[in-house]
Amino acid sequence: MMQFNFFLKLLKESFRDLIPIIVVILFFQLAIIQVVPDGWVNTAIGLAIVGVGLAIFLQGLEIGVFPVGEGLARDFAKSGWTTWILIFGFLIGFGTTIAEPALAVIADKAASISSGRIDATTLRFVVAGSVGFAILLGVFRIIKGHAIHYYIISGYLIVVTITFFAPPEIIGLSYDLGGVTTSTVTVPLVAALGIGLASNIKGRNPVIDGFGLIAFASLTPMIFVQIYGIAVYNLVDAKDVASVIVQATVSSPTDITFQSVLYGILAVIKDVIPIMAIILFFQYVVLKKPIQNLKTVILGFGLVIIGLYAFILGLEMGLFSLGETMAYQLTKRDSVFVIYAFAFAIGFSTTMAEPALMAIAKKAKDISDGKINDFALRLFVAVGVAIGIALGAFRIIDGGHIHYYIIVGYLVVIILTFIAPKYIIPIAYDSGGVTTSTVTVPLVAALGIGLATNIEGRSPLIDGFGLIAFASLFPMITVMLYGILTEKFGVKSDTQIEEEDLLHDNLADAENMELATVNIDGSSTRHSLSLEFSAVVVIVPVDKKLDAIQAAHKAGASGVTVLRADGIGLEEMANFYRTSFEANDTLLLFLLPKYLVNDVVKQIIHSLHITTSGKGIAFAFPLTHMKGVSLSKEDVFKEQSYQVNLNKEEKVDKNETNTKPSRSTK
Repeated sequence: MMQFNFFLKLLKESFRDLIPIIVVILFFQLAIIQVVPDGWVNTAIGLAIVGVGLAIFLQGLEIGVFPVGEGLARDFAKSGWTTWILIFGFLIGFGTTIAEPALAVIADKAASISSGRIDATTLRFVVAGSVGFAILLGVFRIIKGHAIHYYIISGYLIVVTITFFAPPEIIGLSYDLGGVTTSTVTVPLVAALGIGLASNIKGRNPVIDGFGLIAFASLTPMIFVQIYGIAVYNLVDAKDVASVIVQATVSSPTDITFQSVLYGILAVIKDVIPIMAIILFFQYVVLKKPIQNLKTVILGFGLVIIGLYAFILGLEMGLFSLGETMAYQLTKRDSVFVIYAFAFAIGFSTTMAEPALMAIAKKAKDISDGKINDFALRLFVAVGVAIGIALGAFRIIDGGHIHYYIIVGYLVVIILTFIAPKYIIPIAYDSGGVTTSTVTVPLVAALGIGLATNIEGRSPLIDGFGLIAFASLFPMITVMLYGILTEKFGVKSDTQIEEEDLLHDNLADAENMELATVNIDGSSTRHSLSLEFSAVVVIVPVDKKLDAIQAAHKAGASGVTVLRADGIGLEEMANFYRTSFEANDTLLLFLLPKYLVNDVVKQIIHSLHITTSGKGIAFAFPLTHMKGVSLSKEDVFKEQSYQVNLNKEEKVDKNETNTKPSRSTK
């Protein structure tokens, strides 16, 4: 029942996230183009399937992919097998990328536009190898605890340097390949690996160290592909000298048949099989441990496959064809501002519906204790993608060189890296890789090629590529700005908010004798709270005074009042008034929250052996009307937790007593 309620929540959120796409399409189709699209029924049904598929996919991630990835990371971290962890990282990166459908499509197109210089299979191996190396390098960084920005900035410098030597035909392609290599299934698994390692390696912070693997996977293909392009364009002669004409074509809506559904599911299974094979090999052969909750994990991966297929099917049922048609129609209009507006709107709306981004945003919220709001993070990422695509469209229309835009963008990223709070930097770097996936790439690619084809003087081969690179770059900037704004406006984590709710100034209730008025962390501000206190009194010989104080401090006591005490036996005394008192004892008075009383008394009697061979007395009694005592925030929270648990136990005992059958009297 709990899982079903969780699914309903995801379903509601999925349809909420599709609203921007629907609004954008309706506005531009009816208000700007002023034509009712053909097959609008198919489009509506497709959007409904997208919403359901997205919810199923996200639930599969939660119960299958995330637990397996984090479990593997935890086991590897405990084993200390650094070499095996690095090999696992490489194989996960290589295996998931080599089977990426978007990579296969782009590799085939690259082979055709290069007149045979680029081999599609070789290009796929180059990209997959670069992603494998990226994950390996990212895992190494987490293990060693190095700051991520040194790696990323060095990578940017290498990319920019190589760009000046790479042939123009390869630059846009290499930038785009950096965005399409992180698939919808790969991103959650890689994120789980990074967060799992950072959570289980001593001295690592899952927020600062756990993210960043996706950023590495987006960066290295740009380097490796440009090196490969330099080699083939300088060392390999063209097999066929022919002009390649790229035209903006319009897809036709997909018809649903039993055969198409079967082939579609098998295609998704084929993409997931390399991931499953690598996981099973390392789980059972290397770690030699069974997967916990295997049935649930299998169900999770099954839901991922079904949800991802339904998601893709819904997009193909008219939405892709509608988007491509709109892109083609808008390029035929005279106003370039309409094109910019459409580029911005379509970038924003498709990113808000991106499943990989949803998964990363939810994980960022969880491990940041709510300081990073998942919806706000997605909003800033979507704005970054929208700005990037609009600027990329401007570049195509204006005819500028792509690397100048990219270089300036990287410089801004580097500057913000030294300004933004540390916890947001790895997430910002990762956001560039998760934004260009299942939803965004087809529509953005259609827009780029459509613009470059229909604008005089532009080459679809050189100018048509690059929009995906813009869509990957600008989210890094906007997410870092989001981090800067959260710090500037004092956005707090869930725990900090709870603290403020708990510790708000209630001096209006200071006269209420049922509340304790306390100072928090030694500050001058007083707070009236419902807390229970007790006094612990310890009478010990003078020479045991320090031992008793140290024992109480070890148990959590933060202060003590020390008094002189004289112990006198009254039975054999004839005249009480003429007795000469001799200071031979010390009285220690501790005023403590109730939850500390047992621990303090136990620690003192054990340390001084009061219940066996040692001398002394220890006792406690409850206090009321407590005013003016000083406590730490931790004391306040522990005392309130103690009272809550105590009330729960009392309720349980009371229920058990009421439900216990009574004995019948004879």
